[in-house]
Amino acid sequence: MKQLGYSMFETPLGVCGIAWGEPGDAGTRVAVAFFQLPEETAAMTEARIARKCGVRTASAPLPEIAELIERVRKHLGGEMQDFSDVTIDWDGVDAFSRQVYEVARKIPAGHTTTYGEIAKELGAPGAARAVGQAMGSNPVPLLVPCHRVVAAGGKPGGFSAHGGRKTKAKMLAIEGAMPVQLEF
Repeated sequence: MKQLGYSMFETPLGVCGIAWGEPGDAGTRVAVAFFQLPEETAAMTEARIARKCGVRTASAPLPEIAELIERVRKHLGGEMQDFSDVTIDWDGVDAFSRQVYEVARKIPAGHTTTYGEIAKELGAPGAARAVGQAMGSNPVPLLVPCHRVVAAGGKPGGFSAHGGRKTKAKMLAIEGAMPVQLEF
């Protein structure tokens, strides 16, 4: 993939970052390479997205990305959006993780499933931990809604974004999902 750039943008959850590139031979559509949920500060968020995509300075978003940014703002403001049409750059993502992400992309806003249920759907019922590890490496949280995947028994499971389980709970609350039991 040819890397084009990244942009930072304000949302009701805080400052997010998005990086994109051209998917190469697949056509001229833009593919999202990374999505960064808010860190403790905007500078920390930008440092993380810049490091992930290897680009030093932010740039103006391409029209397709500007449209996606607006959809993300609406979603995090409580106006649910479906991101299943967004082209994702899967470079560097192993086959198992990509299968996990494809299943997770089908979970609608306001709903959750468990790591174990995804493992069963993939035909690997004993792979709940591997599903959790894949979720922890998700390069595009929200677009691949890993926050909608919880542990058995209504427990939240992990969440690798800044704020961990609290951020996961906020995102689920924005979407109107049933609350999960937060245990700290």
